[in-house]
Amino acid sequence: MSNYTDLKYISRVSSRLEQFKQKNNLFNFRCPHCGDSKKSKTKARAYLYLKKNDFFFKCHNCGMGQNLLNFLKFLDPKLYEEYLLDRYKDNRPATPKPDFDFKPTKFLNTSILDDIQKISDLDINHPARQYCVNRKIPEIFLDKLYFCDKFTEFVNKVKRNTFTTAQEHPRLIIPFLNTEGKIFAFQGRAFGKENPKYLTIKIDENEKKVFGLDRVNFQEHIYITEGPIDSLFIDNCIAAGGSDLLFTRVPPKQVTYIFDNEPRNIEIVNRMNKVIEQDYNIVIWSEDIKEKDINEMIMKGLSSRELHKIIKENTYSKLSALTKLSYWRKR
Repeated sequence: MSNYTDLKYISRVSSRLEQFKQKNNLFNFRCPHCGDSKKSKTKARAYLYLKKNDFFFKCHNCGMGQNLLNFLKFLDPKLYEEYLLDRYKDNRPATPKPDFDFKPTKFLNTSILDDIQKISDLDINHPARQYCVNRKIPEIFLDKLYFCDKFTEFVNKVKRNTFTTAQEHPRLIIPFLNTEGKIFAFQGRAFGKENPKYLTIKIDENEKKVFGLDRVNFQEHIYITEGPIDSLFIDNCIAAGGSDLLFTRVPPKQVTYIFDNEPRNIEIVNRMNKVIEQDYNIVIWSEDIKEKDINEMIMKGLSSRELHKIIKENTYSKLSALTKLSYWRKR
């Protein structure tokens, strides 16, 4: 059997594997089992290698070894099921080997963000790390967020002449990656009273400002919040980046929009009306929810399980959504 299927699925998970690189039929990356070296973020000692006509995983740090099938099962059970169906189809026609190109470009995470630090690499007492801890951002996302002490300088280096007179200040950097793991925008969140609080810089103008595309599973139900930080608390969730987004990659019935709890905000009400008219599901918060957004709810002590339960109980569509919205906006 051709190893076409193995290569196709290795390509699909490549964006989730840190420091992923290819040399012929050998793939190297940081081990998702043990996390590789805690002292050095550049060490990558895990490999996928070809033996006879099958691929196998081996980590030279923790010693974990398994075939590609079990490796995919560990990374993504849903993708593992797809792989089983794909690989063991009867009488599969011969297909040419796909052309994979994993060469870094100027849009890759490693080139744009190399000069700033991951939150996970900061000292536990660093103010930026404490900011994330106090907001109860899940620890698994701390290596996806960055700290930049000179935001203006950083932006001008990435996108020349963006700022000419802006005062220098630090910000939390939230990268926007596409489904291939390439960065096309990033958002800077102010730590202090700088305005605007959120600044989104687009590197690729052809991309819509959608956060979380690198993590979303298009086969499952998708949730959409307004802010990137809110999306980190919900399973299979993306964020609209503050834009007026209608997500058309999947059918409307497979999408639930979650707007901030601000019934007096005309802009939010208009967006809610728009998604209801397009037959999307929508969360309309009940009266006993006083917090303005998901992160605030979590900070007030709501557990992840409780949050998902509340979302499910307050999800509406079509006529019931319009009726509920008419009451909500009058609160």
